[in-house]
Amino acid sequence: MPSAAEQLAANFNFNSFSKATELRQRIFFTLVVLIVARLGTFIPIPGIDPQELARQISQQHGGLLDVFNVLAGGAVQRMAIFALGIMPYISASIIIQLMTTVVPELEALKKEGEAGRKTINQYTRYGTVVLAALQAYGIAIGLEHWGRAVFDPGWFFRISTVITLTGGTILLMWLGEQITSRGVGNGISLIIFAGIVARFPTYISQIFESGRTGAISPFVIILIVLGAVGLVLFIVFMERAQRRLLVQYPKRQVGNRMFGGESSHLPLKMNVSGVIPPIFASSILLMPTTVAAFYGPNVSGWVQTLLEYVGPTRPLYFILYGLMIIFFAFFYTSIIFNPEETAENLKKYGGFIPGIRPGKKTAEYIDYVLTRVTVIGALYLAVVCLIPEFLRRSVTSLLPLGGTSILIIVSVTMDTIAQIQSHLIAQQYEGLIKKAKLRGARR
Repeated sequence: MPSAAEQLAANFNFNSFSKATELRQRIFFTLVVLIVARLGTFIPIPGIDPQELARQISQQHGGLLDVFNVLAGGAVQRMAIFALGIMPYISASIIIQLMTTVVPELEALKKEGEAGRKTINQYTRYGTVVLAALQAYGIAIGLEHWGRAVFDPGWFFRISTVITLTGGTILLMWLGEQITSRGVGNGISLIIFAGIVARFPTYISQIFESGRTGAISPFVIILIVLGAVGLVLFIVFMERAQRRLLVQYPKRQVGNRMFGGESSHLPLKMNVSGVIPPIFASSILLMPTTVAAFYGPNVSGWVQTLLEYVGPTRPLYFILYGLMIIFFAFFYTSIIFNPEETAENLKKYGGFIPGIRPGKKTAEYIDYVLTRVTVIGALYLAVVCLIPEFLRRSVTSLLPLGGTSILIIVSVTMDTIAQIQSHLIAQQYEGLIKKAKLRGARR
């Protein structure tokens, strides 16, 4: 029998959406903030030659800048004030999450509830500023090595670049937090999503222009479209897949009444780590290519040797890429999901898994199941990210998006739709409660 929430979700219509005034305001606020974030990707930092910069970047296709350019919505290609994007914030968040598992003070803050969460968020912001400043300084040095891309190299250009790019990242972080609190969806994810989707018209025009000029056949274009649709369906299926562990709560008697005795489940997602593993894996593997592109003939000999073996077109690159995705999937899952803490929470509230003793045995069982689920999730991530990369390198370079971009688009879309549905359900419940109160008042 469907639940009340499922029955309400099945009865959604435009009439119920038109009555959700707060939801419409949240959606409008989200769209306005995303437009502001997109405008910032077209404002270049001071002191650079845009034409020379575009020429230099076009010569190093396939490096780390390509990955950051996609995630930043084209801001890297234009070296805009939002060129760093939101990646420093994501990196700082991961570092803080990792430190909470090894630093007792941060672990204690995590368990303090809302107050501890606010303190950890403040540390994450500080870490974002530090990482953004370091990355901005590295970009300034790299731009100076490009020679004519910078009008007046020197400390004034470096300081202005660090201030501009760091300020852009802080502004993006603040906009993302505003979307999360006053809009719909996760603000950080939506900013990345908007940057990727904004380039769709360019990708589509490139594909059809290549078909018109005969660079690729219409049959290949049809295969690209069908493959993209199939990949999206596969990602949706895997992102919704769960391994549910049955959790039973014992009955207890309070006075003459019996409470409890209900059963629930503990959902374990196939892909707990999200899109972090492919982003980290590609960033590490493409670092030598990016360094070589920045420094040109002055690059060290060992970097040149490394590129001969692990360049983006080499077979070893694909092998290492897949292995690193699997490694980071397990590593990040171990950071964000603690079986011992979950088992302790179940024991605290009287819940238990049938046939498993509460406490340490429950933690071992959850870890046993989670490990096997993560194997499937890690292999799924590796397949989704490797297939587009392999086709792009060996068949045609005109594939518009990589597996990481498609993962981000599908995941963010599903999360945002789920939040919109929850707002609509809450709106309908409020309407039912108000009607019930009015009927009670008339009686």
